[in-house]
Amino acid sequence: MLGFRADAVRATRAGRDAARAGQPITACPHSRESLLRSAWVRGYAAARPLTAPP
Repeated sequence: MLGFRADAVRATRAGRDAARAGQPITACPHSRESLLRSAWVRGYAAARPLTAPP
């Protein structure tokens, strides 16, 4: 059993994969109270494409 650290790595990868698949950020499966939500969003933000300002 690896604990939270391994779960956080998995959540970060899942967020990155979701961003690359074009899913909306609302696809996060973790509740607002979960620390894994932060890891998921961090992965999502790192992988999403940057857009130029208008």
